[in-house]
Amino acid sequence: MKKTNFDVLIIGSGLAGLSTALKLADHKRIGIVCKTELTESSSHWAQGGVAAAISPEDPISSHINDTKNAGAGLCDEDITEFVASNSEKALDWLMNLGVNFTKNKQNNDLHLTREGGHSQMRIAHVADTTGKAIQEHLIKRILSHPNITVLEHHIAVDIITSEKMKIDIEKNTCLGAYILNNKNNHVETFTSNHIVLATGGASKVYLYTTNPDVSTGDGIAMGWRAGCKVANMEFVQFHPTCLFDEKDRSFLISEDLKG
Repeated sequence: MKKTNFDVLIIGSGLAGLSTALKLADHKRIGIVCKTELTESSSHWAQGGVAAAISPEDPISSHINDTKNAGAGLCDEDITEFVASNSEKALDWLMNLGVNFTKNKQNNDLHLTREGGHSQMRIAHVADTTGKAIQEHLIKRILSHPNITVLEHHIAVDIITSEKMKIDIEKNTCLGAYILNNKNNHVETFTSNHIVLATGGASKVYLYTTNPDVSTGDGIAMGWRAGCKVANMEFVQFHPTCLFDEKDRSFLISEDLKG
C-alpha cells in the first residue's frame, strides 16, 4: 500500500479547500484530494457574488443584522459577526490575487448588487459566473505552487485516528486518511496530523437537486466517525431555478436570466 505524507491534507476542492491551501502553502506541504477534476464543486456553480459591507453607507452592523434576520434566530452570533466583519478583508484578498470583479464603468469602483435578505447593495460579482471565475483563478495559483500537490480522481474513504488504530494516548488524534485512487482502484494511505474537511454538503441524497454530483455527504460521515460534532443536517440548499429534464441532469439557470 502506497503511503504519502503531508503537513496538511485538504479533502475537497471548492473555494474553502483552495483558499485554505493557498493560505497555508508557503509554510506547509499541502495535499488536496478531489473526487473528479479540480474544477468540479458547488463553488464552481455559484453565480451571484460575494457579500461584503464596503460602502460608507453600509455599516457592518447592517450586514450582521440582515444575516441574523435571514437566519430566523438560528444563526451563531459569534460566527455571524466574525464572517461579516472580515468579509471586506476576504474580498480584498481575492482582488489582490487578481480576481477581476465587475467594475462600474463611470468610476471603476466595484459594481455592487443586492440579493435576497440584504438591505443594501453589497454583492461584489464577476458578471453572473462569480464562483467559476474565482475558482479558476485560485486553481491557477494552486497548480503553480511548489508546496501543493493536487490529487484528482481520488476519493477519501475514512480518516485514520489514534482511537481507531487503538493507540493508547490521552486524546483522540488525527493521523491521516485512507484515499481511493480511482485511476488504479487502489486504496492508499496518506499520513497527516492535520486534515481539513472541505467536502461540501449531502444534497445528492435527493433524486433532484441543483447541486453537483460530488455533493454526496461522505465528508460529513467521515467527520462523524472520527468524533467530530455534526449539526444542522436539516438545512439543505435547493436553488429555486433550474432547467428540468427527465432524461438528463438538471442544471442551474443563471442569475442574468432570472433577473
